[in-house]
Amino acid sequence: MFNLRRSQFVQVFNNSPDETAYFRMLLNRENITNAAVMIQPSLISYSFNSLPQPALLDVASISADRILLLDSYFSIVVFHGMTIAQWRNMGYQNQPEHQAFAELLQAPQADAQMIIEERFPVPRLVVCDQHGSQARFLLAKLNPSATYNNSSDIAAGSDIIFTDDVSLQVFFEHLQRLAVQS
Repeated sequence: MFNLRRSQFVQVFNNSPDETAYFRMLLNRENITNAAVMIQPSLISYSFNSLPQPALLDVASISADRILLLDSYFSIVVFHGMTIAQWRNMGYQNQPEHQAFAELLQAPQADAQMIIEERFPVPRLVVCDQHGSQARFLLAKLNPSATYNNSSDIAAGSDIIFTDDVSLQVFFEHLQRLAVQS
C-alpha cells in the first residue's frame, strides 16, 4: 500500500495524461510478478563482503562501499556508493591487482543487461553515483526514513533524502491510529 501510494499509478504529478494511461495500461496487462515490481521495486546490494543480496527499499541501504541495482520495471538504476565511484574514477578496475573490484563493478552491469534483454518494453538504464544528479532516480523510490528533519540517526557513508514525504514507519503509525479509532 505504501509503495502503491508513491507509484506513478497514483501520483500523477510530472506525468502527462498519456504517460499515466500508458503506465496503468501496462500494469493491467503484465503478469503478477512484473506488476509487483512496478508497484514495489526490487533493490539488490553488491559489496565486497557478500554475494549480491536483496536490500531494503530504504535510504539506510545506501552505503559508500556498495553498489545498488534498482529494478522498477520502467527503469533500471545502477547506483555506485561514494567510495566505489571514487575508486572507479581513479581507474582501479583497470589495474591487475584490483581484479575483485573490476568484477564488483561488472556484476550489477551484467545483471542490469540481462533484465533489459528480457523485458519489453525496454526499461531505461540509469548509471549514477552517490550525490550525483542522476541519483534522484533511486532516491525517489526509497523509503525516506532519514530526511533533513530527522537526520541525527544516520550511519556514516549513508544518505538522507530531502523530502517532506512520510516514511514507512510514520505511514504505518498513522494507519494504526486510524484502525484503532474506528
